[in-house]
Amino acid sequence: MAKQDARRPRRSAAALAAIGLALLVPLAGCSAVGEDRSGVVVTTNILGDVTRAVIGDEAEVTVLMKPNADPHSFGVSARQAARIENAELVVYNGLGLEEGVLRNVGAAQEAGVPTLAAGEAADPVDYAEGETAGQPDPHFWTDPVRMGAVVDLIAERTIDEVGGVDAEAVRANAAAYRGELAELDAWMTERFADIAPERRSLVTNHHVFGYFAQRYGFEVVGTVIPSGTTLASPSASDLESLADAVREAGVPAVFADSSQPDRLARAMAEETGLEIEVVALFSESLTGEEGGAPTYLQMMRANTEAVVGGLAEE
Repeated sequence: MAKQDARRPRRSAAALAAIGLALLVPLAGCSAVGEDRSGVVVTTNILGDVTRAVIGDEAEVTVLMKPNADPHSFGVSARQAARIENAELVVYNGLGLEEGVLRNVGAAQEAGVPTLAAGEAADPVDYAEGETAGQPDPHFWTDPVRMGAVVDLIAERTIDEVGGVDAEAVRANAAAYRGELAELDAWMTERFADIAPERRSLVTNHHVFGYFAQRYGFEVVGTVIPSGTTLASPSASDLESLADAVREAGVPAVFADSSQPDRLARAMAEETGLEIEVVALFSESLTGEEGGAPTYLQMMRANTEAVVGGLAEE
């Protein structure tokens, strides 16, 4: 009997140790949540294409926005939201562009996920007119020179935050892509030389080409939607005022977003009583492989040709 009593304390100690170990296992799992993060998540498909060019095969890149989507209105699924919160780095445009996803990005930031707001790092300018006048313009990518600055930031943040990447490979990818952007900028400048200064007037679907106009010497006469977002709607007086401005400027073409219905642009063109062509541009989203703008570089080249075709004298 005494021997049995003597063994009891040892059994109790062993049992307590086992219980303590069992309790520590879930605690260790909780502390390792951050260690389970992987890859880079990008909100827009334009930034997604650029990020993939920079990172190459060094890390997985998940792009949330599908081809031909509107960045102002697209949202994410529950699975995509979880992917954002489990990323090693989230790259997003910022400056209010992804109106339906910023809440998820904010939640990821609160959970400790590193983020890069590309637009905020691209020397942003404010809208000059319309309902959004005075607010930061998020459409920096219409200027390839600004995109070049963002390329370097994507590379360095990836090296800093994403485990296992080859820093030299990422920097080499970034340098090569910056070279392509420099060639693009030089080519665009040369193509726009075919448009006389007095014909460099733009009328677009909404305020999206401010950076483009500033870089290449265009004037934005007006927009069909007097806002920086496609979620706004023009009034009849807005369309009438724009038609008056178009008549005064003698604009030969109006440019509408390829992913948006062009009925408002056509209605405004008819309001002028002039023969005005409505030309589609890829302004805020890439397309699928067969859509004409599957990459950022191809999108910018296609838009350049469309603008030259719409405004240059025959």
